[in-house]
Amino acid sequence: MLRNRENLPRVVGEYSSGNKGPLLFITGGVHGNEPSGVIALQNVFKILKDEKPEINGKVVGVIGNRDALKNGVRYIDEDLNRTWTVENIEGNIKDTYEKKEMFSIIEVLERFPEEDFTKRYFLDCHTTSAASEPYISVQEVNDNDAWAHQFPTYIIRGFSDIVLGCIDHYESRIGITGFVFEGGQHDSRISKVSHEGMIWLAIQNACGLNLELLRHYPESVKLLNKKKDSQKTFEIKHRYGLQPGDDFKMEAGYTNFQPIKKGELLAHHNGQSVFSEWDAYIFMPLYQAQGNDGFFVVEEV
Repeated sequence: MLRNRENLPRVVGEYSSGNKGPLLFITGGVHGNEPSGVIALQNVFKILKDEKPEINGKVVGVIGNRDALKNGVRYIDEDLNRTWTVENIEGNIKDTYEKKEMFSIIEVLERFPEEDFTKRYFLDCHTTSAASEPYISVQEVNDNDAWAHQFPTYIIRGFSDIVLGCIDHYESRIGITGFVFEGGQHDSRISKVSHEGMIWLAIQNACGLNLELLRHYPESVKLLNKKKDSQKTFEIKHRYGLQPGDDFKMEAGYTNFQPIKKGELLAHHNGQSVFSEWDAYIFMPLYQAQGNDGFFVVEEV
């Protein structure tokens, strides 16, 4: 359960053993209807504070869209995960609540400059409106892809190349290595477990945490590591985009990575049927009121 919902801090926690090393910058709740990553951060930082395990560098956990989280909605004025464009940042544009939140997050990140660390990593925690296996979304710049393949889940390439203004796009642009992790469906208990597991693995891989030395080896890590043998990599082939005010409804029952066939009825858009043009897989079908991405089509690499 999300703690302190009425007065959410920007920074969930900071943890260091005082050793030189990398920065691991973790964000949750960039979408307000996705509290799972924030809950996982709260749980992980409680254990770090209580047990004080040895790590290299520093772990920082940050909350994204605080008012949207408080109200249980995706966003207040606009999607915070579409605001991180060069134009908005260089122009210092703060004309919406989400842009103000964006600059507040940037202010926190600037407290941990590149020269203070051996390397900087990011992890951005999300969930999906459709049922889904946990997966990593990675932008193919810097060494992001190689880093992502050190983790045990499905991997999607190219999302940020199609949908601009995402926080991971900005972080990659300024030279930080990392990826987005989608833990599962919004309200699923498994999403919280998946996020905790991924956060622990990121601290292990980035900061040298020995998970065996915790009082209890995290069950969340055991569950996530079971997916290692079935790891697959996908690339985005097509985005079905929506405009404000569109009437869009997916056919029921689609889940992430479900195979689709050419000619298959996928959705209804402004009174018209939408049929698949591909023999591929469906990805992120829209089952919520807010959002401008109807669905994506992906292929296995």
